Amino acid sequence: MMARTKRDRRSYSAGEWGRNRVRVFPDPKTGIFQIEWRENGRRLTRSLKHRGWTRAKRQADEAAAGLATYEPNGKAEAEPEPLTLGRLFDIYGEEVTPTKAEGTQQTDRTAIWMFLKFFGRDRDPSTLSQRDWDRFIRERRAGRIGYSGRPVSNRTIACDLTFLMAVLNWAARSRDEDGNLLLDSNPLKGLRKPREKNPTRVVLTEQEYEALLKVSRKVDWRFHVALVLAHETGHRIGAIRNLRWADIDFEGEAVRWRAKHEKTGYEHITPVTDEALAALEEARTISGGTGDGPVLPALTDASRCVGRSLPSFWWQRAQTLAALEPKPGRGWHSLRRKFASDLMDQPLKVLCELGGWKTAKTVLQCYQQADSGQLRQALANRRRVRA
Repeated sequence: MMARTKRDRRSYSAGEWGRNRVRVFPDPKTGIFQIEWRENGRRLTRSLKHRGWTRAKRQADEAAAGLATYEPNGKAEAEPEPLTLGRLFDIYGEEVTPTKAEGTQQTDRTAIWMFLKFFGRDRDPSTLSQRDWDRFIRERRAGRIGYSGRPVSNRTIACDLTFLMAVLNWAARSRDEDGNLLLDSNPLKGLRKPREKNPTRVVLTEQEYEALLKVSRKVDWRFHVALVLAHETGHRIGAIRNLRWADIDFEGEAVRWRAKHEKTGYEHITPVTDEALAALEEARTISGGTGDGPVLPALTDASRCVGRSLPSFWWQRAQTLAALEPKPGRGWHSLRRKFASDLMDQPLKVLCELGGWKTAKTVLQCYQQADSGQLRQALANRRRVRA
């Protein structure tokens, strides 16, 4: 049986009734947009042969204004519009961005706004070159582009350029309705992104964790639960704040981490410690959560998980109450590094499964950090050959 696409009830109208009214809407079976208008009292419909919402609305406006007409065989008289950077980002934003996590979607939209402002909507993406690449790095590093208006690190610039490369690579693999590639090739392929020579990767100390834990309930009971779970499971705060009671197996003492909330898209189940279970029991008692309800409910809507910004506010508040001097890089992710470093004596395969890492290389490069005590112990245990 042929698979059917999800029914889309969107439609868009342009022009005036009885004069130049035009409507575009998706076919309920295929999702391909149709254009509808009246001619001599007859209702006529033609296929636009694409699924682009922004593009369909633009074509409706043009048809209503008399800028585009459609022959009986359904072919538009106007030549296919050339691919511009604006149109490419529109297509990517409509077809790819919605498949990503909520937070990543917002990141995509911010990056798209920034690149279009810098390069221009009408820029031909195939003309991007090394000069554009270098100019973007200089301007972004100086803080002359971007929402904040402040200088940014090489790490931030590399993330921006990674997104741009992903869009261009996707366009070089994707075809339009006529079967032609959106881009013949990625014009920026092979260019090197800037790298941090000495990246700041702070590991939360045991003393700092104890200080935060001591004041955690004064901040919010949800912060206490999130803090314990981050310390005991080593998972990202994004995955923790999206946990639901259906993911918690109290009898089996395990937690399911859903793929859509994991940065790597890796769904897995991990056992949890007694400390984590105690925090979860406390959360269940306070919130009365059951079924598919959130473990950490939002302040205004108990049916939704807590948002992205509130955990950061909790962390800053806890640092103040604990009298910890602010330190760049000491945030929720420093707990993930602490988890990896605390379990350094465990096999990497085991550590990756517990923390949700897909590869050991990431753990070694970015998370595990040996302290001075471990280095001295290694030297003390060195085997020596006696003469």
